[in-house]
Amino acid sequence: MRRLTVSVLLAAVVALVTSALPATANPAQPRVGGGQSDGVTAAVVCTPNPATPLRQLRAMWIASVTNIDWPSATGLSAATQQAQFKSWLDLAVQHNMNAVVVQIRPTADAFWPSTYEPWSRYLTGTQGVSPGYDPLAFMVSEAHARNLEFHAWFNPYRVALTTDLTTLTATHPARTHPDWTFAYDGRRYYNPGIPAVRTFVEDAMMDAVTKYDVDGVHWDDYFYPYPVSGVAIPDAATYAQYGGGFADVADWRRNNVDLLVQEMSQRIHAAKPWVKFGISPFGIWRNASTDALGSQTSGLQSYDAIYADSRKWVKSGWLDYIAPQIYWHIGFTTADYAVLMPWWADVVAGTNTQLYIGQATYRVGASGQSAQWQTTTELTNHLMLNRDYSEVDGDIHFSANDILADRLGGVTRLTADHYTRPALPPLSVTGTPPASPATPTGTRVSTGVQLTWTGSGTSYAVYRIAGAGPADACAFTDATNLLTTVRGTAYLDKSAVAGQTYTYYVTALDRLQNQSAPSTGRTVSGGPFSVIVDNTDSGRFTASANWGSSAYSTQRYGADYRFANPQSVSDAAWWKADIPAAGSYKIAVWYPANSGYNSATPFVVATTTGNVTVSVDQRSTGGTWVNLGTFTLAAGDHNVVGVSRWTTGTGYVIADAVRITAA
Repeated sequence: MRRLTVSVLLAAVVALVTSALPATANPAQPRVGGGQSDGVTAAVVCTPNPATPLRQLRAMWIASVTNIDWPSATGLSAATQQAQFKSWLDLAVQHNMNAVVVQIRPTADAFWPSTYEPWSRYLTGTQGVSPGYDPLAFMVSEAHARNLEFHAWFNPYRVALTTDLTTLTATHPARTHPDWTFAYDGRRYYNPGIPAVRTFVEDAMMDAVTKYDVDGVHWDDYFYPYPVSGVAIPDAATYAQYGGGFADVADWRRNNVDLLVQEMSQRIHAAKPWVKFGISPFGIWRNASTDALGSQTSGLQSYDAIYADSRKWVKSGWLDYIAPQIYWHIGFTTADYAVLMPWWADVVAGTNTQLYIGQATYRVGASGQSAQWQTTTELTNHLMLNRDYSEVDGDIHFSANDILADRLGGVTRLTADHYTRPALPPLSVTGTPPASPATPTGTRVSTGVQLTWTGSGTSYAVYRIAGAGPADACAFTDATNLLTTVRGTAYLDKSAVAGQTYTYYVTALDRLQNQSAPSTGRTVSGGPFSVIVDNTDSGRFTASANWGSSAYSTQRYGADYRFANPQSVSDAAWWKADIPAAGSYKIAVWYPANSGYNSATPFVVATTTGNVTVSVDQRSTGGTWVNLGTFTLAAGDHNVVGVSRWTTGTGYVIADAVRITAA
């Protein structure tokens, strides 16, 4: 990626002076409300709020070349590197982002123990020296712990920021195959015209894809080198050897890049169909003055200058997403953001390629930038304009340091205007969604509301509705009620206000972001601590196989209840709860009553001074809460109430639900 000045765009072919590397989905159309749950009615027309889209990619680039973002310097300890990276992830979460694009192969090197290329010099300061841990494994794990997508950012052809091959390790492929490379503009590149090179760089990148749980493969805009006026790319001999069938060297070069894109797409999806493949090209494909299909711009044309036919990649279906670097302000004559963004929206329309916009966050408030970038509003206005185009599925910001710097408060303004709620990543491929998760448990604890659930998703979305359910038909249309997304089956809602009642719903998402219908809602009272634990709450209720299940009685709590024959054995069923603090709690039980049930069912309460048994006549008073009394309970997550089979009475003993309330 590169930072571009106005002068760069005034010429069709220029030498760019720096090697620095580099949503708002518009749900403007009314759509049918989310999946049915807890009384939600289908086929209701809902109008989502464009300020809180349910799906939108929000990402930032984390650049490693020349230590732009991470690591901040070479030779840092493993612990310092890891702490720095976690701080970048926490910054992304702070701004409600859902992805990071991390450069892991900046110059034909690796941020993982590659079998193809040496360790990157940007880790230790010396190419080929291990940092003492596996950075890629660490980064992916930490990103997923925060449910951030991890897009692995590779540079396919750049070998070194110098022409001197001796600066590379002795075993570097460019040293052992110097004929694979050429020097240009003070740098060393792999030659894209050599088939063996294309195979090798694909293999080098696929090494990371197959070994690590990445969510995406990402390339920036470096293919053939950006041109220097009057200096030819030294590949005439390669063209003579491999260019048969191409009368024009430019067409041959474009075909070389096309083959790399097409083959890599095929290899990624054959290995891991859920991994997204995306490219962030230079923002101008061609100008309309050159090609009627081009944009109303007058800057450098990537099709002609670096042989990147980015429009073809989209139309051919080779990319899951494209993220053009539209690094210019609204109204810039040479390349107007308000012209280029709609042009790209038109390119992706009718295809399966998603459009994310590469945003020049680095320009905001930066010294030397034009007056338009010396405002708090330029960047937020870009995303406001995006809302008018449903094809725009999100944005990627260059780069992490600029998000952190927040010059002029531009990033703060952007977040306040567009990222106030979390968002799900855009749907990659429509398929069969996972099953809805089980009804979550909800327990008020001293730090908020603790939720747990079971499900079959890769990740989960947690929604919170104020008050007692059920949710209305439009509650899941946008992100207004989206509380968070996680890659586990538990979440502590620290933002829950004491004294307020909430109803929580959970949906499951697969690797392609297909989303299930919501679970049944769980209402958590806003009064003093109170929790209800049902026999169907996984992990909260335990009983042996001797306890049967039945839904026979209409007096049951929830879907069913458990029953067992009395017997002189230690075989109690238990309800577990997370008690926020030691103290007095009222305990009540719910069960269906029947004349054939047990007249002396022993309920056991685990108090701070030992188990206390209370006998209940389950032949009567069914279908309501029956108080056992007030007991002193210990703090913590533990078995609180049990029901035993060891009784002198006859008839089934029943285990259904318990309620624990602070006294």
